[in-house]
Amino acid sequence: MRILHTSDWHLGRTLHGVDLLEHQAAYLDHLVELVDAEGVDAVLVAGDVYDRAVPPVEAVRLLGDALARLSDRATVVLTPGNHDSAVRLGFAAPLLRSSVHVRARVADVGRPVELVDPADGAPVHVYALPYLDPDTTRRELAEGDPAAVDGLLPRSHEAVTSAAMRRVRAHLAATSGPCPRSVVMAHAFVVGGAASESERDIRVGGVDSVPAGVFDGVDYVALGHLHGPQRIAGPSGADPGAGTSRGAVLQYSGSPLAYSFSERHQRKASALVDLGPDGVRDVELVAAPVPRRLTELSGTVEELLGPRAEEHVADWLRVVVTDARRPPELYARLRARFPHLLVVEHRPEGSRVEHVRAVTSARDPLEVADEFVEHVTGAAPTPEERAVLRRAYEDVLAAERSA
Repeated sequence: MRILHTSDWHLGRTLHGVDLLEHQAAYLDHLVELVDAEGVDAVLVAGDVYDRAVPPVEAVRLLGDALARLSDRATVVLTPGNHDSAVRLGFAAPLLRSSVHVRARVADVGRPVELVDPADGAPVHVYALPYLDPDTTRRELAEGDPAAVDGLLPRSHEAVTSAAMRRVRAHLAATSGPCPRSVVMAHAFVVGGAASESERDIRVGGVDSVPAGVFDGVDYVALGHLHGPQRIAGPSGADPGAGTSRGAVLQYSGSPLAYSFSERHQRKASALVDLGPDGVRDVELVAAPVPRRLTELSGTVEELLGPRAEEHVADWLRVVVTDARRPPELYARLRARFPHLLVVEHRPEGSRVEHVRAVTSARDPLEVADEFVEHVTGAAPTPEERAVLRRAYEDVLAAERSA
């Protein structure tokens, strides 16, 4: 069976105010062409389909068109990520055509989408896990779970994901006949993964990650959340190459577009997976179309306006200007040269800027709050103050999830 694994579309997202919907549509056209060209049997979308819980109308239309075209050619399975609203994404799941499966309910984590390998007629089970937020799922997943205490799982990503995987393994063990080939879709931060600035923080109780060993016992784990394509080493620390039936191959497909300048060196791709009788035979990363390069340039304004920057005129740019004094009409002059300029920063060469730290989505919000308290009061927050800050932060996250 041939599977196309993709994730983190973030339909409706912008890049420093630039609308990316046209470029996202081009990527979805590329997926349809890839399904045709490679004889893909199933397309798996591992979360963050939309960029926010209430997406813009144009993003909803784009998704509807993409699902219609993809499901004409292959079975499509998609799950919500931490940016999506599971209820809104999955509300029409029972009404969709038989080749489209939206798995958004926690109750369904142990119930697979049952596929058949066209090569030999063997069953392939796809267990689609929606994003499992510990605060909202640890009671539901505790039912019948040995790790539960007083009807609750521990408050962590590891606990709820482990509980979901116990349901997956129990279903596989109870399947009559030979054990089917198995795929798990999960939207999580797995230990060993490399993050980018554009991924939303999912920390609960100070921890955001799940050990790779949680996913043992299946053939392939189609991961979403991290935006760089990457293979994650298994619990044994063995080389994360082609897998066997003895252990899972864990793969992030990454996002189709660069959503921050921290991703400018990533090679965006989709994962083409060949699944055979003995597990994963091959995982090929197929390059995604690049609508426009992301580049960071540094130099004096004269250097930036000179010939050495000519090759970057068509790029999306972040520019650091190093003149000793801020040049007059700086932004206007640079924008006239670079029509796709997104960020300008004046940082004189040799200036002391070590005390300035950029606040990006990659930084721990509680660490930023600590630094602010220390800056204002002259002393680091006490343990009691940190506990108040943590509760306030997690209350805001909970309110955002329920929006």
